[in-house]
Amino acid sequence: MNNIYDKRYDQDEYYWGLKPSSNCFRVLEIIPPDRPLKLLDVGCGEGRDAVFFASRGYTVTAFDISPIGIEKARQLAGKAEVSLDVFLADINEFRLTDTYDIIFSTGVLQYIPENLRPEVLGNYRQFTNPGGINALSVFVNKPFIARAPDEEQTSHSWISGELLTHYHDWRIEFTTEEIFDCMSSGVQHQHAISRVIARKEL
Repeated sequence: MNNIYDKRYDQDEYYWGLKPSSNCFRVLEIIPPDRPLKLLDVGCGEGRDAVFFASRGYTVTAFDISPIGIEKARQLAGKAEVSLDVFLADINEFRLTDTYDIIFSTGVLQYIPENLRPEVLGNYRQFTNPGGINALSVFVNKPFIARAPDEEQTSHSWISGELLTHYHDWRIEFTTEEIFDCMSSGVQHQHAISRVIARKEL
């Protein structure tokens, strides 16, 4: 997977653009940085969301599997004059040992195979501080939506509502499923995406 994304990110432009994902603004509303808050961006890509959060006052740690993505995230943070602790890691191998107030991810969880999902998401749940949130988004399969032209062989299918089941015992602050247009490959296509923001009760 890292070779695929290294190739996509190895350009002056930002493959995913610089506009933060919509869940960033929901996180800002649900748990604003009116006190010190630690946020982890899982699969940060080239850093657009991580830098957005850092610029709003969160203490941000981020990781990705692509060395080129990590370097571009550092450069983006430098241009924005914000601090960003970013490191190289694989979502399927890396496990948290530090706690966070916010665990954030968008468009990355599809790389987790079904047999690893309880372990990976269980780790995120365990290392979320009481009162904190997990704000996660994952692409879901729909029979009427064609495969994306840039979809990788390393991605695994999720179905509608599956992400929500991992947080059945948390307070659900927000959940939705939507279909949107995408131009990431240079060819217009669509994705269905499920978004969940869940809070760990005190």
